[in-house]
Amino acid sequence: MPAAVPAAAPRTRPRDRKRRIEEAAALAFAQHGYHAVGMQDIAAAVGISAPALYRHFPNKYALFVRTAFTLAHRLVEDTDAAAALPLGTPDEARAALDALVEAVIATTVELRATGGIYRWEGRYLEHDDRELLTSEFRTLRRRFEAAHAGFRPAVAEVDRGLLVLAALSAIASITAHHTTVAARTLRALLAGAAWRALDGSLPSPGSVDAAPPPDPHAEASADQGRRARLIDAAIRQFAARGYNEATIEDIAVAVDLTPSGVYRHFDGKSALLLAACDRAAVSLERAVLRAREEAASPSELMHGLVRAYVAHTFGNLELTRVYFSEIANLAPDEQRRLRALQRAHVADWVAVLQAVRPELGGREAAVLVHAGLGVVADQAPLLSVGDAAAAERLACLVEIVLGVRAAADPA
Repeated sequence: MPAAVPAAAPRTRPRDRKRRIEEAAALAFAQHGYHAVGMQDIAAAVGISAPALYRHFPNKYALFVRTAFTLAHRLVEDTDAAAALPLGTPDEARAALDALVEAVIATTVELRATGGIYRWEGRYLEHDDRELLTSEFRTLRRRFEAAHAGFRPAVAEVDRGLLVLAALSAIASITAHHTTVAARTLRALLAGAAWRALDGSLPSPGSVDAAPPPDPHAEASADQGRRARLIDAAIRQFAARGYNEATIEDIAVAVDLTPSGVYRHFDGKSALLLAACDRAAVSLERAVLRAREEAASPSELMHGLVRAYVAHTFGNLELTRVYFSEIANLAPDEQRRLRALQRAHVADWVAVLQAVRPELGGREAAVLVHAGLGVVADQAPLLSVGDAAAAERLACLVEIVLGVRAAADPA
């Protein structure tokens, strides 16, 4: 009589499978972008089948929404206790503000690898989801503003909003780069940058004497050829809708051409993206060279680099967004070339910052440089492009975060 075959042990679903799916998806979206990631890719990363994945999430968009909201949800949840602290006196308000800063740093460091999804990929959220995400971050900012008002009640509300946003941007900047420093050092750098912003004071708009930022269409007006107009149209489409959502037909219509007319100038959409990124790289390099030519000392060069970058960003908001968010859609060789240019630009800033602040190591300076660039990235789109006072105040704010501008006594 044949031996009895043991019954197979029942397969059990890991209790943390949904969390593992979310973590794998968040990492994939952060590294490759929403459109480049498929459900099969996520399933493979978790070690499950696609049908098993669909038991948890009905489609890729639902999973994307979940991951995009992770940092915002956590930041609100993890600051609940700090937000409940008393604000009755300046000392109490400062303690509450310190607790908020520490909570946001801890959560952002923990979620660093995936926390930046909302920055570039958030445009793929549907309107209602985007509004909900915005409301989450608004709740966080209001918690900081309430504590800051108790700590520094004389600060103008407009300035308070800029100072708080700068502190949060400085912390969030670590989600946009991979510079590694010891955990304790990283937290200290982020706390220092955030507190310089919160303690800082900006010049009043009426006291600013600065040249207006460049006309955002100045470079295009110098070359009104059809090729330049096509690049302009592509930049607008890529910035507004994302590279993967924009079509050659959309770009052609914007310049009164047929799609075949576009192909007479460019091989396709990727060639237009490459031309746009090259334009951004060249334009930024020219701005840096002008700053170098006009500076007589490291301090003057730091001053000039900050203002050159702010002016460049003001003058090329859509181009800057495309340059930093769409490179992953280029061929690998072109990606490496452009990322090398980006790293070289940061390295220039690092060298100058170290010359001004020699106590900083190279990686420490790099963390602060990214913090300053993050302030520009977050605030420039909220300001008027032609407002010279706004541009100068933003430049001053970047200098405060970098620690190269003495903050005035707290108001």
